[in-house]
Amino acid sequence: MIFVTGATGNAGGAVVRALLAGEQPVRALVRAGRESAVPAGVEPVVGDLNRPETFADALVGARGAFLLSGYERMRELLDQVRVAGVDRVVLLSSSAAPGGDMSNAVARYHILSERAVRESRLPWTFLQPNSLMSNALRWLPQLRQGDLVRAPFADVAIATIDPADLAAVAVRALTTDELQGGSLRLSGPEALYPADQVRMLGAALGRELRFEAQTNEHAREEMGAAMPAEYVEAFFSFFVDGTIDETTVLPTVRDVLGREPGTFEAWAAANAGSFR
Repeated sequence: MIFVTGATGNAGGAVVRALLAGEQPVRALVRAGRESAVPAGVEPVVGDLNRPETFADALVGARGAFLLSGYERMRELLDQVRVAGVDRVVLLSSSAAPGGDMSNAVARYHILSERAVRESRLPWTFLQPNSLMSNALRWLPQLRQGDLVRAPFADVAIATIDPADLAAVAVRALTTDELQGGSLRLSGPEALYPADQVRMLGAALGRELRFEAQTNEHAREEMGAAMPAEYVEAFFSFFVDGTIDETTVLPTVRDVLGREPGTFEAWAAANAGSFR
């Protein structure tokens, strides 16, 4: 049995599907009312990562746990994981963690989560992916209005990763000892600008999509309406000041899985239905 948090999200959901495909029993943590959002064959568990006591009993019998970063009571959660007898933890961290910048709000919560896992005395693997291809779903409201996509950081090429590749690496870490103690930086196979992604998505949808770069001022204003100011500053540090490298194509997925990672073009074609 593998316990998966974030089971209805882009990363956790992909992990759930990959485990099911490998005929691994899955217990998925969901919020109340979201039980039906997990696939058939998955055991849903209602709970809240900010309140680890709400699902402590569900950890019993799990041999591995896929955990998300950034929760204030991470150490309590890890205590419960250890007491329940879970054999290993795979933590979804970030490309921001290796830099060690504690002044950056986004990097900081990943760094602190990794530290808590290291100090838990549980066997662990850290996954530090680039941005996910599924982040393109944030354009869906614009695509419902027309064929123009506006996005920030237009001059930054990112080697985004298919969530399915992230999940395949996670499953390897959850079900074998091969990756234990590893901090794995993960990327996709090519660095693309936002305009490239929009062009490929348009081809998948059979639409002539147009891309327009947001100014930094407009991007800051729009992001500020959706997230805390310290997170806005963190992303500007990453992609304007260049304190993070998500452009370099890394060999990790190929090294772990023995195959090339999936392309954005293929991801867009496979997920075109989600944009309609």
